[in-house]
Amino acid sequence: MAYQFAKPFLFMLDAEKAHHAALKGLKALHSANLLRATVSQPAACPVTVMGIEFPNPVGLAAGLDKNGDYIDALGELGFGFIEIGTITPRPQPGNPKPRLFRLPEAEAIINRMGFNNDGVDALLENVKKARYRGVLGINIGKNFDTPIENAADDYLVCLRRVYEHASYVTVNISSPNTKNLRQLQQADELGGLLGKLKAEQETLAQQHGRYVPLAVKIAPDLDGNQIQDVARLLIEHRIDGVIATNTTLSRTGVEHLPHGQEAGGLSGAPVRTKSTHVIRDLAEALDGALPIIGVGGITEGEHAVEKIKAGAQLVQVYSGLIYRGPHLVHDCVEALLPVMAR
Repeated sequence: MAYQFAKPFLFMLDAEKAHHAALKGLKALHSANLLRATVSQPAACPVTVMGIEFPNPVGLAAGLDKNGDYIDALGELGFGFIEIGTITPRPQPGNPKPRLFRLPEAEAIINRMGFNNDGVDALLENVKKARYRGVLGINIGKNFDTPIENAADDYLVCLRRVYEHASYVTVNISSPNTKNLRQLQQADELGGLLGKLKAEQETLAQQHGRYVPLAVKIAPDLDGNQIQDVARLLIEHRIDGVIATNTTLSRTGVEHLPHGQEAGGLSGAPVRTKSTHVIRDLAEALDGALPIIGVGGITEGEHAVEKIKAGAQLVQVYSGLIYRGPHLVHDCVEALLPVMAR
């Protein structure tokens, strides 16, 4: 309810400024011990995925809290898990501003942030300070100036650094805002990357005496043959999970709107059907070999149900929060309760 009062004022600001203002507001409410009282906490809906027990199947997608600055505040919003990042080995400023655009008529967002973050070491300092003890995913990527042929080196650096602090690690190879990154989804490139990451995961598991699952985040713009190739390689390399999907390059349904032709990835309501279609095809190709985390266009509880029925075991939200507020988490969990109980 409190968010609905704040939303008109936030929407008067530049989108990126509003993003930071909202998070700072959450942090202030948390620090004053007022946040939990303003948010409807969802019922328990435990589910075990990737060997991890989640208190409910609704998580926060990466991108909202890139540096882990707001973990404790976000942890009070009722999420079953939180994913922070995308993080890179070295700090980088991202793309020039403006780089974040709201399309309210479509409940959509276009971003070309470009993995702006303070680097993996800064994120880890924030993780160590946090009191949150829930499920924490850490999303890793490559620096913009690392040649694509050396991308695996960046992912390995991040994996080694975050391993002991993460509940699971997500390998982001699908952002449209880092040049050539999506090339890593091609079969030859993906096979090589996954082989190196899996070998390192096994080494780290022995070193730390703890197995941390690896998930891979893919784009919604893959065709049927590409989905088949991705599924085959995920199974072959024994990857623990897959997140479907990232933002889309398509502008279908928003091309006529203000900012509709801005460069970057489109998220929110317009990507919902495309994301669900990928989840359905991926689930068929994987045939239960590994779980899917569904994300893309969830703005109400029934959209979360749609993702689960398409083949996902967990869901994540991000853009829907901007338009609907934290109550979206409660709505999604409530809608999923009867579905997950089957």
